Amino acid sequence: MPETPHICPTLTYEDAKAAIEQLTEGFGFTATAVYEAEDGRVAHAELSFGNGMVMLGSKGTGSEFDKLMAGAGPVGVFVHVDDVDEHHARAVAHGVEVVLPPTDQEYGSRDYTARDIEGNIWSFGTYTPGAAE
Repeated sequence: MPETPHICPTLTYEDAKAAIEQLTEGFGFTATAVYEAEDGRVAHAELSFGNGMVMLGSKGTGSEFDKLMAGAGPVGVFVHVDDVDEHHARAVAHGVEVVLPPTDQEYGSRDYTARDIEGNIWSFGTYTPGAAE
């Protein structure tokens, strides 16, 4: 069993259900937990990708975390993928807005960047943070 991630970006969305759909279908994440509040909004969700994970929920729930996130700007998240072009093709096929196409970088990575339905920036590439040079 892989080690659980020690860092999990956390995002809030006006339409968390639509975000989960985009992240799972367009980016290939797996919804490992989705908890809904009584009003149908997403109270908490966990989406995994490889040995990493993001957590997300609906804006406007009134929770202390929701209050702290009010007015927070978009976030940027980097996700390591083995095949950038295949991942990019999947995202495009699901209507994801690609803001930078697959590009070979000077530091050896190949990556692309997309914007999710609420403006958060997602970069997908072959770079492995923390790996030895």
